[in-house]
Amino acid sequence: MTSNPFVEERLLFAPATPNVDAIQTIFAFPNEYTVGITSLGYQIVWATLALRPDIEVCRLFTDIHESLPRTPELLGFSFSWELDYVNILNLLESLEVPIWASQRTDSHPIVFGGGPVFTANPEPFADFFDVILLGDGENLIDNFINAFKEVRTADRKTKLRHLAQVPGVYVPSLYEVTYLDAAEGIQSINPIDPAIPSVVEKQTYRGNTLSASTVVTSKAAWENIYMVEVVRSCPEMCRFCLASYLTLPFRTASLEASLIPAIDRGLAVTNRLGLLGASVTQHPEFEVLLDYLNQPKYDGVRLSLASVRTNTVTVKLAEILTKRDSKSVTIAVETGSDRLRKIVNKKLTNEEIIQAALNAKTGGLKGIKLYGMAGIPGEEMEDLEATVAMLRAVKKAAPGLRLTFGCSTFVPKSHTPFQWFGVNKDAEKRLKFLDKELRKLGLEFRPESYNWSVIQGLLSKGDRRLSKLLELVRHYGDTLGSYRRAFKELRGHLPDMDFYVFQEWELDRVLPWSHLQGPLPEATLKKHLAEAMTHTKGYENSLIHV
Repeated sequence: MTSNPFVEERLLFAPATPNVDAIQTIFAFPNEYTVGITSLGYQIVWATLALRPDIEVCRLFTDIHESLPRTPELLGFSFSWELDYVNILNLLESLEVPIWASQRTDSHPIVFGGGPVFTANPEPFADFFDVILLGDGENLIDNFINAFKEVRTADRKTKLRHLAQVPGVYVPSLYEVTYLDAAEGIQSINPIDPAIPSVVEKQTYRGNTLSASTVVTSKAAWENIYMVEVVRSCPEMCRFCLASYLTLPFRTASLEASLIPAIDRGLAVTNRLGLLGASVTQHPEFEVLLDYLNQPKYDGVRLSLASVRTNTVTVKLAEILTKRDSKSVTIAVETGSDRLRKIVNKKLTNEEIIQAALNAKTGGLKGIKLYGMAGIPGEEMEDLEATVAMLRAVKKAAPGLRLTFGCSTFVPKSHTPFQWFGVNKDAEKRLKFLDKELRKLGLEFRPESYNWSVIQGLLSKGDRRLSKLLELVRHYGDTLGSYRRAFKELRGHLPDMDFYVFQEWELDRVLPWSHLQGPLPEATLKKHLAEAMTHTKGYENSLIHV
């Protein structure tokens, strides 16, 4: 990057002047500035730190950084995308900090991390971090900093033991993992002594003031966008969905106290507004919010919306989006099969999808993007044929509307009812089937890489033994072949790739994240799984017996 992007920033908060003895802190995003500064989570935590006079925080990206302290006391990472772990290790080395937590001494900073990857399953990365923050940052960051201040001058061991007492603060080195054997699963995960909590609970912020951008810049991946979080979590609870289960309960921002003041703040510095959330249009006052944004004074505003629920795509919504420079709307439909919808708890009909397309077209939108999934547990070829038939019907009902179908491979995620499943080995063939059939219909098909789904499956169900594998892969390159090569090299020290990625796991298995408590207890997830299994065929011989 030739010019300094920091000079282009318009801040929506006033950073504090650091005290003379402020804690020297580096807060990093393990990717380029243009990507990192677009992360709302990164923006919020950085602003939270910068507003404290007892912290002097400097930002670090892979391509640029502010003036960094020579001897930082804290080094934090915001972790949003699994494969960015390579950049984390590279940044640690560039700062002359050992990548292995066990090799750090009192002269090194406490390396902490937070973000969705960690809150889901931090174990594959646990050996690289001193401290991992689980859950929403609103209260967690301040609680962590306040606890650190209490032991700021103590030795490293004392600091870590003290920090481990803070709810949501996970110190991996204080938990011992024993394995059944080198090629098998986990026998137990226990704190090293009774003074350490046996379970670390994800922290949930329950306020009705949600996040909004703290900086606007033309150098962001979404140029000059101001982002406002409208809802957090999702009330639909599709059984594969991390965004729903991990972030429960469903919370909505107060229209008068949070959303409207935040929008006015942002639109004073830019004309591009992004409304974020897993299910934005399910905000109870979404219609009122739309009316507010439809005022003539906002005629020059470009509005972007995250994925919306099918039955909330009204003609009015489409008209307002069209007027505000949106060209299309995005809907996650998963499948055209009624039976699969029952398995995943997707409360949706093909008629509603067709109606959404008609409303989008009537309201002036040029396109509609539908997102689906291949390899869902219990899926048969007839279910994929039902998806093709559904898309054919949508195209026929709304001719002229540009129809795009994006499709990922099912990947089991921790803290969801489908966490015991594996990736379907036939998913790649099924993506190819959809590609062939949808080409015939003249539809734009955008499949997500199957190989990337395999790696994602590995990282989403991995345990601590993967840290050595990840360190090897870093030098080989981020390809599926590199992972297979590293497994071969470490044979005898950890199970094979099939164990982590493709195998179904028994319900009584100790999971890598069993000591990390999500929003719902395991017994509730098993109940939701049992309901899904009543709609499946051929699972009598499954390892998963509910």
